[in-house]
Amino acid sequence: MTVVDGPACPNCGLLTGSRSPGAARERFEGLLETAPDAMVIVDDTGTIRLVNAQTEALFGYDREELLGRPVEVLVPGRYHADHARHRSDYTANRQVRPMGAGLDLHGLRKDGTEFPVEISLSPLETADGLLISAAVRDVTERKAAEAELTALYEQQRHAALTLQRSLMGTPPDVPGLTTASRYLPATQGLGVGGDWFDLIPLGAGRVGVLMGDVMGRGLEAAAIMGQIRSAAHALAKTGMEPNELVRALDAVVADLAGPDQLVTCCYLVIAPDAGEVTVCSAGHLPALIAGPDGGVRVLPAPVSVPLGVGDVLHQQQTTAVEPGALLLLYTDGLIETPGSDIEDRLDHLVAALDRAYAGADYAARTATPASAPDLEAIADDLLASLLPDSDGHDDVTLLLTRLPAAPLATTTADFPATAASVAEGRSFLAKTLLSWGFLNLVDDARLLVSEVMTNAVRHGQGRVRIQARYTARELTVEVADDSPRLPRPRLASDDEESGRGLALVESLADTWGVRPSGTGKATWFSFDLTHDHRPADALG
Repeated sequence: MTVVDGPACPNCGLLTGSRSPGAARERFEGLLETAPDAMVIVDDTGTIRLVNAQTEALFGYDREELLGRPVEVLVPGRYHADHARHRSDYTANRQVRPMGAGLDLHGLRKDGTEFPVEISLSPLETADGLLISAAVRDVTERKAAEAELTALYEQQRHAALTLQRSLMGTPPDVPGLTTASRYLPATQGLGVGGDWFDLIPLGAGRVGVLMGDVMGRGLEAAAIMGQIRSAAHALAKTGMEPNELVRALDAVVADLAGPDQLVTCCYLVIAPDAGEVTVCSAGHLPALIAGPDGGVRVLPAPVSVPLGVGDVLHQQQTTAVEPGALLLLYTDGLIETPGSDIEDRLDHLVAALDRAYAGADYAARTATPASAPDLEAIADDLLASLLPDSDGHDDVTLLLTRLPAAPLATTTADFPATAASVAEGRSFLAKTLLSWGFLNLVDDARLLVSEVMTNAVRHGQGRVRIQARYTARELTVEVADDSPRLPRPRLASDDEESGRGLALVESLADTWGVRPSGTGKATWFSFDLTHDHRPADALG
Protein backbone atom coordinates (compact mmCIF):
# COMPACT_ATOMS: atom_id res chain seq x y z
CA MET A 1 0.00 0.00 0.00
CA THR A 2 1.55 3.27 -1.09
CA VAL A 3 0.74 6.22 1.18
CA VAL A 4 0.76 9.64 -0.44
CA ASP A 5 0.37 12.92 1.43
CA GLY A 6 -2.67 14.72 0.10
CA PRO A 7 -3.56 18.41 0.40
CA ALA A 8 -5.71 19.63 3.25
CA CYS A 9 -9.33 19.14 2.33
CA PRO A 10 -10.43 22.17 0.30
CA ASN A 11 -13.95 21.68 1.65
CA CYS A 12 -13.03 21.21 5.31
CA GLY A 13 -14.81 24.46 6.10
CA LEU A 14 -18.03 22.68 5.22
CA LEU A 15 -17.66 20.75 8.45
CA THR A 16 -16.50 23.64 10.63
CA GLY A 17 -18.87 26.39 9.64
CA SER A 18 -21.43 27.33 12.31
CA ARG A 19 -24.14 28.86 10.09
CA SER A 20 -25.57 25.61 8.72
CA PRO A 21 -23.62 22.54 9.91
CA GLY A 22 -26.30 20.17 8.70
CA ALA A 23 -26.23 21.59 5.17
CA ALA A 24 -22.43 21.56 5.17
CA ARG A 25 -22.31 17.93 6.19
CA GLU A 26 -24.86 17.01 3.53
CA ARG A 27 -22.86 18.83 0.88
CA PHE A 28 -19.64 17.18 2.03
CA GLU A 29 -21.18 13.72 1.92
CA GLY A 30 -22.39 14.48 -1.59
CA LEU A 31 -18.85 15.33 -2.61
CA LEU A 32 -17.62 12.06 -1.14
CA GLU A 33 -20.04 10.13 -3.34
CA THR A 34 -18.70 11.81 -6.47
CA ALA A 35 -15.05 11.04 -5.61
CA PRO A 36 -13.45 8.55 -8.05
CA ASP A 37 -11.71 6.66 -5.20
CA ALA A 38 -12.94 4.89 -2.12
CA MET A 39 -13.07 7.48 0.67
CA VAL A 40 -12.78 6.47 4.33
CA ILE A 41 -13.10 9.18 7.04
CA VAL A 42 -11.86 8.24 10.52
CA ASP A 43 -11.43 10.13 13.78
CA ASP A 44 -8.27 10.32 15.86
CA THR A 45 -9.10 6.97 17.49
CA GLY A 46 -9.27 5.21 14.13
CA THR A 47 -13.05 4.78 14.18
CA ILE A 48 -14.73 4.95 10.78
CA ARG A 49 -17.12 7.96 10.59
CA LEU A 50 -17.93 8.22 6.87
CA VAL A 51 -17.48 6.10 3.74
CA ASN A 52 -18.75 6.44 0.19
CA ALA A 53 -20.25 4.02 -2.31
CA GLN A 54 -16.85 3.36 -3.87
CA THR A 55 -15.68 2.07 -0.47
CA GLU A 56 -18.60 -0.37 -0.39
CA ALA A 57 -17.79 -1.58 -3.90
CA LEU A 58 -14.05 -1.89 -3.25
CA PHE A 59 -14.14 -3.64 0.12
CA GLY A 60 -17.43 -5.53 -0.22
CA TYR A 61 -19.10 -4.08 2.90
CA ASP A 62 -22.34 -2.18 3.27
CA ARG A 63 -21.57 1.18 4.83
CA GLU A 64 -23.68 0.32 7.90
CA GLU A 65 -21.25 -2.55 8.53
CA LEU A 66 -18.30 -0.12 8.58
CA LEU A 67 -19.54 2.98 10.40
CA GLY A 68 -18.40 2.99 14.00
CA ARG A 69 -15.90 0.13 13.51
CA PRO A 70 -12.08 0.40 13.76
CA VAL A 71 -10.44 1.16 10.42
CA GLU A 72 -8.23 -1.92 10.94
CA VAL A 73 -11.14 -3.99 9.65
CA LEU A 74 -9.98 -2.87 6.17
CA VAL A 75 -6.32 -3.72 6.84
CA PRO A 76 -4.66 -7.19 6.81
CA GLY A 77 -3.84 -8.44 10.28
CA ARG A 78 -0.06 -8.29 9.84
CA TYR A 79 -0.29 -4.45 9.67
CA HIS A 80 -2.50 -3.94 12.72
CA ALA A 81 0.37 -3.58 15.19
CA ASP A 82 1.85 -0.53 13.40
CA HIS A 83 -1.35 0.97 12.05
CA ALA A 84 -2.42 2.82 15.23
CA ARG A 85 1.08 4.28 15.72
CA HIS A 86 1.26 5.60 12.16
CA ARG A 87 -2.20 7.15 12.50
CA SER A 88 -1.22 8.78 15.79
CA ASP A 89 1.94 10.23 14.27
CA TYR A 90 -0.02 11.65 11.36
CA THR A 91 -2.61 13.17 13.72
CA ALA A 92 0.11 14.84 15.75
CA ASN A 93 2.17 16.20 12.83
CA ARG A 94 -0.31 16.54 9.98
CA GLN A 95 2.31 14.80 7.86
CA VAL A 96 2.55 11.36 6.31
CA ARG A 97 4.93 9.08 8.17
CA PRO A 98 6.59 6.20 6.25
CA MET A 99 4.08 3.40 6.68
CA GLY A 100 6.04 0.27 5.88
CA ALA A 101 8.44 2.17 3.61
CA GLY A 102 9.79 -0.15 0.95
CA LEU A 103 6.98 -2.66 1.57
CA ASP A 104 3.90 -3.43 -0.48
CA LEU A 105 0.86 -2.86 1.74
CA HIS A 106 -2.62 -4.17 1.05
CA GLY A 107 -6.28 -3.66 1.77
CA LEU A 108 -8.55 -6.44 3.07
CA ARG A 109 -11.97 -7.19 1.59
CA LYS A 110 -14.91 -8.59 3.52
CA ASP A 111 -14.38 -12.01 1.91
CA GLY A 112 -10.78 -12.09 3.24
CA THR A 113 -8.96 -11.40 -0.03
CA GLU A 114 -6.09 -8.94 -0.05
CA PHE A 115 -5.25 -6.50 -2.80
CA PRO A 116 -2.55 -3.83 -3.30
CA VAL A 117 -3.68 -0.28 -2.66
CA GLU A 118 -2.42 3.27 -2.82
CA ILE A 119 -3.65 5.73 -0.15
CA SER A 120 -3.68 9.52 -0.03
CA LEU A 121 -4.24 11.10 3.41
CA SER A 122 -5.70 14.54 4.14
CA PRO A 123 -6.50 16.23 7.48
CA LEU A 124 -10.02 17.53 8.06
CA GLU A 125 -10.45 20.18 10.76
CA THR A 126 -13.98 20.03 12.18
CA ALA A 127 -15.83 21.53 15.09
CA ASP A 128 -15.61 18.16 16.81
CA GLY A 129 -11.87 17.79 16.24
CA LEU A 130 -9.52 16.37 13.61
CA LEU A 131 -10.71 13.78 11.12
CA ILE A 132 -8.49 11.96 8.68
CA SER A 133 -9.63 11.43 5.11
CA ALA A 134 -8.12 8.43 3.30
CA ALA A 135 -8.57 8.09 -0.45
CA VAL A 136 -8.00 4.41 -1.27
CA ARG A 137 -7.25 3.20 -4.78
CA ASP A 138 -6.95 -0.40 -6.00
CA VAL A 139 -3.64 -0.73 -7.90
CA THR A 140 -3.87 -4.43 -8.70
CA GLU A 141 -3.72 -3.89 -12.47
CA ARG A 142 -0.87 -1.41 -12.20
CA LYS A 143 1.13 -3.75 -9.98
CA ALA A 144 0.55 -6.60 -12.42
CA ALA A 145 1.72 -4.40 -15.31
CA GLU A 146 4.79 -3.33 -13.32
CA ALA A 147 5.60 -6.96 -12.50
CA GLU A 148 5.25 -7.89 -16.17
CA LEU A 149 7.53 -5.04 -17.21
CA THR A 150 10.05 -6.01 -14.53
CA ALA A 151 10.04 -9.62 -15.71
CA LEU A 152 10.46 -8.51 -19.33
CA TYR A 153 13.31 -6.19 -18.34
CA GLU A 154 15.04 -8.99 -16.44
CA GLN A 155 14.66 -11.30 -19.44
CA GLN A 156 16.21 -8.68 -21.72
CA ARG A 157 18.99 -8.00 -19.23
CA HIS A 158 19.71 -11.72 -18.88
CA ALA A 159 19.80 -12.14 -22.67
CA ALA A 160 22.08 -9.12 -23.06
CA LEU A 161 24.48 -10.30 -20.35
CA THR A 162 24.51 -13.81 -21.80
CA LEU A 163 25.42 -12.33 -25.19
CA GLN A 164 28.14 -10.20 -23.67
CA ARG A 165 29.68 -13.11 -21.77
CA SER A 166 29.60 -15.13 -24.96
CA LEU A 167 31.37 -12.34 -26.82
CA MET A 168 33.84 -11.93 -23.95
CA GLY A 169 34.68 -15.63 -24.16
CA THR A 170 36.15 -17.89 -21.53
CA PRO A 171 39.92 -17.54 -21.20
CA PRO A 172 41.72 -20.87 -21.10
CA ASP A 173 43.50 -22.27 -18.09
CA VAL A 174 47.18 -21.58 -18.64
CA PRO A 175 49.41 -24.21 -16.98
CA GLY A 176 51.58 -22.66 -14.31
CA LEU A 177 49.63 -19.38 -14.31
CA THR A 178 47.33 -18.76 -11.34
CA THR A 179 44.54 -16.26 -12.02
CA ALA A 180 41.33 -14.89 -10.52
CA SER A 181 38.89 -12.69 -12.42
CA ARG A 182 35.66 -10.81 -11.77
CA TYR A 183 33.09 -9.22 -14.04
CA LEU A 184 30.28 -7.07 -12.65
CA PRO A 185 27.72 -5.71 -15.11
CA ALA A 186 26.67 -2.09 -14.83
CA THR A 187 23.86 -1.43 -12.38
CA GLN A 188 21.98 0.79 -14.85
CA GLY A 189 20.20 -0.17 -18.04
CA LEU A 190 20.78 -3.64 -19.43
CA GLY A 191 24.14 -3.77 -17.66
CA VAL A 192 26.15 -4.71 -20.73
CA GLY A 193 29.24 -2.84 -21.79
CA GLY A 194 32.51 -3.14 -23.62
CA ASP A 195 34.84 -4.63 -20.98
CA TRP A 196 36.90 -7.70 -21.85
CA PHE A 197 40.04 -9.59 -20.92
CA ASP A 198 41.87 -12.56 -22.34
CA LEU A 199 44.74 -14.94 -21.60
CA ILE A 200 46.69 -16.29 -24.57
CA PRO A 201 49.28 -19.09 -24.23
CA LEU A 202 52.08 -18.07 -26.59
CA GLY A 203 54.24 -21.14 -26.19
CA ALA A 204 57.72 -21.54 -24.77
CA GLY A 205 56.38 -20.52 -21.34
CA ARG A 206 55.24 -17.08 -22.53
CA VAL A 207 51.72 -15.81 -21.83
CA GLY A 208 49.84 -12.87 -23.33
CA VAL A 209 47.39 -10.93 -21.15
CA LEU A 210 44.81 -8.57 -22.66
CA MET A 211 42.52 -6.09 -20.94
CA GLY A 212 40.31 -3.64 -22.81
CA ASP A 213 37.26 -1.41 -22.61
CA VAL A 214 35.03 -0.11 -25.38
CA MET A 215 33.65 3.24 -24.25
CA GLY A 216 29.89 3.38 -23.82
CA ARG A 217 27.19 0.94 -22.80
CA GLY A 218 24.66 -1.29 -24.44
CA LEU A 219 24.65 -4.00 -27.05
CA GLU A 220 26.54 -1.89 -29.57
CA ALA A 221 29.51 -1.53 -27.23
CA ALA A 222 29.36 -5.26 -26.44
CA ALA A 223 29.25 -6.18 -30.14
CA ILE A 224 32.27 -4.01 -30.93
CA MET A 225 34.05 -5.50 -27.92
CA GLY A 226 33.48 -9.04 -29.20
CA GLN A 227 34.97 -8.25 -32.59
CA ILE A 228 37.97 -6.42 -31.15
CA ARG A 229 38.63 -9.20 -28.65
CA SER A 230 38.59 -11.83 -31.40
CA ALA A 231 40.95 -9.75 -33.53
CA ALA A 232 43.30 -9.15 -30.59
CA HIS A 233 43.36 -12.86 -29.72
CA ALA A 234 44.21 -13.84 -33.30
CA LEU A 235 46.94 -11.19 -33.52
CA ALA A 236 48.43 -12.25 -30.20
CA LYS A 237 48.66 -15.88 -31.36
CA THR A 238 51.04 -14.80 -34.12
CA GLY A 239 53.55 -13.91 -31.40
CA MET A 240 53.85 -10.26 -32.42
CA GLU A 241 55.26 -7.73 -30.03
CA PRO A 242 52.79 -5.80 -27.82
CA ASN A 243 53.32 -2.47 -29.60
CA GLU A 244 52.75 -4.12 -32.99
CA LEU A 245 49.54 -5.73 -31.75
CA VAL A 246 48.23 -2.44 -30.40
CA ARG A 247 49.10 -0.70 -33.65
CA ALA A 248 47.21 -3.35 -35.61
CA LEU A 249 44.21 -3.03 -33.28
CA ASP A 250 44.17 0.71 -33.93
CA ALA A 251 43.32 0.00 -37.56
CA VAL A 252 40.72 -2.61 -36.53
CA VAL A 253 38.98 -0.10 -34.26
CA ALA A 254 38.97 2.54 -36.99
CA ASP A 255 37.23 0.09 -39.36
CA LEU A 256 34.75 -1.29 -36.81
CA ALA A 257 33.77 1.64 -34.68
CA GLY A 258 34.53 4.78 -36.61
CA PRO A 259 36.29 7.95 -35.46
CA ASP A 260 33.90 8.68 -32.59
CA GLN A 261 34.43 5.35 -30.81
CA LEU A 262 37.33 5.12 -28.37
CA VAL A 263 38.75 1.87 -27.03
CA THR A 264 41.35 1.51 -24.30
CA CYS A 265 43.54 -1.57 -24.32
CA CYS A 266 46.52 -2.96 -22.44
CA TYR A 267 48.54 -5.92 -23.72
CA LEU A 268 51.23 -7.63 -21.65
CA VAL A 269 53.55 -10.48 -22.51
CA ILE A 270 54.87 -12.42 -19.53
CA ALA A 271 58.21 -14.16 -20.08
CA PRO A 272 58.98 -16.17 -16.90
CA ASP A 273 62.29 -17.51 -18.23
CA ALA A 274 63.60 -13.97 -18.66
CA GLY A 275 61.82 -12.64 -15.55
CA GLU A 276 60.26 -9.89 -17.65
CA VAL A 277 56.90 -8.37 -18.49
CA THR A 278 56.53 -6.31 -21.66
CA VAL A 279 53.55 -3.95 -21.76
CA CYS A 280 51.97 -1.62 -24.27
CA SER A 281 48.98 0.47 -23.20
CA ALA A 282 46.60 2.40 -25.43
CA GLY A 283 45.06 4.85 -23.00
CA HIS A 284 44.23 2.15 -20.45
CA LEU A 285 44.52 2.62 -16.70
CA PRO A 286 47.88 1.45 -15.33
CA ALA A 287 48.41 -2.15 -14.29
CA LEU A 288 49.59 -2.72 -10.72
CA ILE A 289 52.24 -5.15 -9.55
CA ALA A 290 52.77 -6.54 -6.06
CA GLY A 291 56.24 -7.98 -5.54
CA PRO A 292 56.83 -11.20 -3.59
CA ASP A 293 58.65 -9.16 -0.96
CA GLY A 294 55.64 -6.91 -0.47
CA GLY A 295 54.80 -3.45 -1.73
CA VAL A 296 52.54 -2.43 -4.62
CA ARG A 297 53.56 -0.18 -7.49
CA VAL A 298 52.35 0.87 -10.92
CA LEU A 299 53.78 -1.23 -13.75
CA PRO A 300 55.73 1.26 -15.91
CA ALA A 301 54.23 1.80 -19.37
CA PRO A 302 54.62 4.65 -21.88
CA VAL A 303 51.63 6.99 -21.85
CA SER A 304 49.57 6.71 -25.02
CA VAL A 305 46.12 7.52 -26.38
CA PRO A 306 43.16 5.16 -26.78
CA LEU A 307 42.68 3.10 -29.90
CA GLY A 308 40.71 4.84 -32.61
CA VAL A 309 42.53 8.15 -32.36
CA GLY A 310 44.91 7.13 -35.15
CA ASP A 311 48.32 8.40 -36.30
CA VAL A 312 49.92 7.72 -32.92
CA LEU A 313 52.99 5.51 -32.48
CA HIS A 314 52.30 3.23 -29.51
CA GLN A 315 55.38 2.25 -27.52
CA GLN A 316 56.13 -0.67 -25.22
CA GLN A 317 58.31 -1.11 -22.16
CA THR A 318 59.91 -4.19 -20.63
CA THR A 319 60.20 -4.44 -16.86
CA ALA A 320 62.03 -7.01 -14.76
CA VAL A 321 59.54 -8.83 -12.55
CA GLU A 322 60.28 -11.45 -9.93
CA PRO A 323 58.66 -14.89 -10.17
CA GLY A 324 55.60 -15.10 -7.95
CA ALA A 325 54.77 -11.41 -8.31
CA LEU A 326 51.11 -10.46 -8.62
CA LEU A 327 49.71 -8.44 -11.54
CA LEU A 328 46.38 -6.59 -11.37
CA LEU A 329 44.59 -5.35 -14.49
CA TYR A 330 41.18 -3.70 -14.37
CA THR A 331 38.77 -1.42 -16.21
CA ASP A 332 37.72 2.08 -15.26
CA GLY A 333 34.47 0.97 -13.61
CA LEU A 334 36.52 -0.20 -10.62
CA ILE A 335 37.90 3.22 -9.70
CA GLU A 336 35.94 5.88 -11.60
CA THR A 337 32.95 7.17 -9.64
CA PRO A 338 30.95 10.40 -10.05
CA GLY A 339 32.48 13.32 -8.20
CA SER A 340 35.71 11.53 -7.29
CA ASP A 341 39.28 12.25 -8.31
CA ILE A 342 40.69 9.35 -10.32
CA GLU A 343 44.18 9.79 -8.85
CA ASP A 344 42.75 9.51 -5.35
CA ARG A 345 40.79 6.42 -6.37
CA LEU A 346 43.93 4.88 -7.89
CA ASP A 347 45.76 5.50 -4.62
CA HIS A 348 42.84 3.81 -2.85
CA LEU A 349 43.21 0.77 -5.13
CA VAL A 350 46.96 0.59 -4.51
CA ALA A 351 46.37 0.71 -0.76
CA ALA A 352 43.61 -1.92 -0.97
CA LEU A 353 45.82 -4.32 -2.94
CA ASP A 354 48.68 -3.71 -0.55
CA ARG A 355 46.46 -4.58 2.44
CA ALA A 356 45.04 -7.69 0.78
CA TYR A 357 48.41 -8.94 -0.45
CA ALA A 358 50.13 -8.26 2.86
CA GLY A 359 47.89 -10.86 4.47
CA ALA A 360 50.36 -13.57 3.44
CA ASP A 361 53.91 -13.62 4.70
CA TYR A 362 56.93 -13.57 2.43
CA ALA A 363 57.43 -17.35 2.60
CA ALA A 364 53.88 -17.99 1.40
CA ARG A 365 54.08 -15.37 -1.35
CA THR A 366 57.20 -16.94 -2.81
CA ALA A 367 56.27 -20.59 -2.35
CA THR A 368 54.35 -22.89 -4.62
CA PRO A 369 50.99 -21.74 -5.99
CA ALA A 370 49.21 -24.10 -3.60
CA SER A 371 50.48 -22.14 -0.59
CA ALA A 372 50.47 -18.72 -2.27
CA PRO A 373 47.95 -16.00 -1.38
CA ASP A 374 44.38 -16.84 -2.35
CA LEU A 375 43.74 -14.72 -5.43
CA GLU A 376 39.99 -15.32 -5.22
CA ALA A 377 39.92 -13.85 -1.71
CA ILE A 378 42.06 -10.89 -2.82
CA ALA A 379 39.65 -10.20 -5.71
CA ASP A 380 36.70 -10.20 -3.30
CA ASP A 381 38.55 -7.88 -0.90
CA LEU A 382 39.30 -5.40 -3.68
CA LEU A 383 35.67 -5.26 -4.82
CA ALA A 384 34.44 -4.83 -1.26
CA SER A 385 36.90 -2.01 -0.67
CA LEU A 386 36.44 -0.15 -3.96
CA LEU A 387 32.73 -0.84 -4.47
CA PRO A 388 31.19 -1.06 -0.99
CA ASP A 389 27.84 0.03 -2.44
CA SER A 390 26.64 -2.42 -5.08
CA ASP A 391 24.45 0.24 -6.72
CA GLY A 392 25.52 2.95 -9.09
CA HIS A 393 28.65 1.62 -10.80
CA ASP A 394 29.67 1.06 -14.40
CA ASP A 395 30.59 -2.40 -15.62
CA VAL A 396 33.72 -3.64 -13.85
CA THR A 397 36.35 -6.16 -14.89
CA LEU A 398 39.43 -7.11 -12.94
CA LEU A 399 42.07 -9.78 -13.44
CA LEU A 400 44.64 -10.96 -10.92
CA THR A 401 47.56 -12.96 -12.27
CA ARG A 402 50.33 -14.57 -10.27
CA LEU A 403 53.45 -14.86 -12.43
CA PRO A 404 54.75 -18.39 -12.99
CA ALA A 405 57.83 -19.63 -11.24
CA ALA A 406 61.18 -19.26 -12.99
CA PRO A 407 62.49 -22.24 -14.98
CA LEU A 408 64.16 -24.93 -12.89
CA ALA A 409 67.20 -24.70 -15.14
CA THR A 410 68.23 -22.72 -18.23
CA THR A 411 71.32 -22.50 -20.44
CA THR A 412 72.27 -20.52 -23.53
CA ALA A 413 74.95 -20.73 -26.21
CA ASP A 414 75.73 -18.55 -29.26
CA PHE A 415 77.08 -19.85 -32.58
CA PRO A 416 78.09 -18.21 -35.85
CA ALA A 417 75.64 -18.64 -38.72
CA THR A 418 77.74 -21.26 -40.50
CA ALA A 419 77.08 -24.85 -41.51
CA ALA A 420 79.61 -26.12 -38.94
CA SER A 421 77.52 -24.59 -36.15
CA VAL A 422 74.71 -27.10 -36.70
CA ALA A 423 76.84 -29.99 -35.42
CA GLU A 424 78.10 -27.86 -32.55
CA GLY A 425 74.52 -26.96 -31.61
CA ARG A 426 73.49 -30.63 -31.62
CA SER A 427 76.38 -31.50 -29.34
CA PHE A 428 75.66 -28.60 -26.97
CA LEU A 429 72.01 -29.58 -26.60
CA ALA A 430 72.77 -33.30 -26.13
CA LYS A 431 75.24 -32.59 -23.33
CA THR A 432 72.77 -30.21 -21.67
CA LEU A 433 69.91 -32.71 -21.69
CA LEU A 434 72.13 -35.51 -20.42
CA SER A 435 73.26 -33.30 -17.54
CA TRP A 436 69.61 -32.60 -16.69
CA GLY A 437 68.69 -36.27 -16.80
CA PHE A 438 66.48 -36.20 -19.93
CA LEU A 439 68.03 -39.34 -21.44
CA ASN A 440 64.89 -40.30 -23.35
CA LEU A 441 64.66 -36.92 -25.08
CA VAL A 442 68.21 -36.57 -26.36
CA ASP A 443 67.71 -38.20 -29.79
CA ASP A 444 64.49 -36.35 -30.66
CA ALA A 445 65.77 -33.02 -29.37
CA ARG A 446 69.09 -33.35 -31.23
CA LEU A 447 67.24 -34.10 -34.49
CA LEU A 448 64.85 -31.17 -34.08
CA VAL A 449 67.50 -28.62 -33.13
CA SER A 450 69.50 -29.74 -36.17
CA GLU A 451 66.56 -29.01 -38.47
CA VAL A 452 65.78 -25.66 -36.86
CA MET A 453 69.43 -24.55 -36.81
CA THR A 454 69.82 -25.53 -40.44
CA ASN A 455 66.93 -23.21 -41.32
CA ALA A 456 68.47 -20.42 -39.24
CA VAL A 457 71.88 -20.82 -40.88
CA ARG A 458 70.53 -21.20 -44.42
CA HIS A 459 67.86 -18.48 -44.38
CA GLY A 460 68.89 -16.31 -41.45
CA GLN A 461 71.72 -13.93 -40.75
CA GLY A 462 74.02 -12.92 -37.91
CA ARG A 463 74.63 -15.23 -34.99
CA VAL A 464 72.42 -18.11 -33.91
CA ARG A 465 71.50 -18.57 -30.26
CA ILE A 466 70.26 -21.77 -28.63
CA GLN A 467 68.46 -21.55 -25.32
CA ALA A 468 67.25 -24.63 -23.43
CA ARG A 469 65.17 -24.47 -20.26
CA TYR A 470 62.77 -26.64 -18.35
CA THR A 471 60.07 -26.22 -15.73
CA ALA A 472 58.05 -28.77 -13.82
CA ARG A 473 55.75 -29.03 -16.86
CA GLU A 474 57.82 -28.75 -20.03
CA LEU A 475 61.23 -28.69 -21.65
CA THR A 476 61.67 -25.96 -24.27
CA VAL A 477 64.43 -25.41 -26.82
CA GLU A 478 64.53 -22.07 -28.63
CA VAL A 479 66.69 -21.14 -31.63
CA ALA A 480 66.96 -17.42 -32.38
CA ASP A 481 68.64 -15.53 -35.24
CA ASP A 482 68.70 -11.97 -36.54
CA SER A 483 66.57 -12.51 -39.65
CA PRO A 484 62.96 -11.27 -39.53
CA ARG A 485 61.96 -13.83 -42.17
CA LEU A 486 59.69 -16.41 -40.52
CA PRO A 487 59.94 -20.08 -41.56
CA ARG A 488 56.80 -21.57 -43.10
CA PRO A 489 55.86 -25.26 -43.10
CA ARG A 490 55.29 -26.66 -46.59
CA LEU A 491 54.73 -29.98 -48.33
CA ALA A 492 57.93 -31.19 -50.02
CA SER A 493 57.75 -33.33 -53.16
CA ASP A 494 59.29 -36.80 -53.19
CA ASP A 495 62.38 -35.71 -55.12
CA GLU A 496 63.19 -32.68 -52.93
CA GLU A 497 65.96 -32.92 -50.39
CA SER A 498 64.68 -30.02 -48.26
CA GLY A 499 61.35 -28.76 -46.99
CA ARG A 500 60.71 -31.45 -44.36
CA GLY A 501 62.38 -29.88 -41.32
CA LEU A 502 59.34 -28.16 -39.84
CA ALA A 503 57.22 -31.20 -40.59
CA LEU A 504 59.59 -33.23 -38.38
CA VAL A 505 59.35 -30.57 -35.68
CA GLU A 506 55.58 -30.69 -35.79
CA SER A 507 55.60 -34.48 -35.68
CA LEU A 508 58.06 -35.04 -32.83
CA ALA A 509 57.52 -32.03 -30.54
CA ASP A 510 54.48 -31.66 -28.33
CA THR A 511 54.20 -27.98 -29.26
CA TRP A 512 56.23 -25.61 -31.41
CA GLY A 513 56.03 -22.14 -32.88
CA VAL A 514 57.78 -19.08 -34.28
CA ARG A 515 57.68 -15.55 -32.94
CA PRO A 516 59.28 -12.25 -33.91
CA SER A 517 61.94 -11.08 -31.47
CA GLY A 518 63.27 -7.58 -31.90
CA THR A 519 65.13 -7.50 -35.21
CA GLY A 520 64.90 -11.25 -35.75
CA LYS A 521 62.85 -14.28 -34.82
CA ALA A 522 62.86 -17.28 -32.52
CA THR A 523 61.74 -20.81 -33.41
CA TRP A 524 60.94 -23.02 -30.43
CA PHE A 525 59.74 -26.51 -29.66
CA SER A 526 58.66 -28.08 -26.36
CA PHE A 527 58.22 -31.51 -24.79
CA ASP A 528 55.54 -32.16 -22.18
CA LEU A 529 57.14 -33.33 -18.92
CA THR A 530 53.94 -34.20 -17.09
CA HIS A 531 53.79 -37.76 -18.46
CA ASP A 532 56.59 -39.81 -20.01
CA HIS A 533 59.26 -37.17 -20.50
CA ARG A 534 60.33 -36.74 -16.91
CA PRO A 535 64.05 -36.72 -16.11
CA ALA A 536 65.67 -40.12 -15.65
CA ASP A 537 66.15 -39.66 -11.92
CA ALA A 538 62.43 -38.91 -11.54
CA LEU A 539 61.50 -42.07 -13.46
CA GLY A 540 63.20 -44.19 -10.80
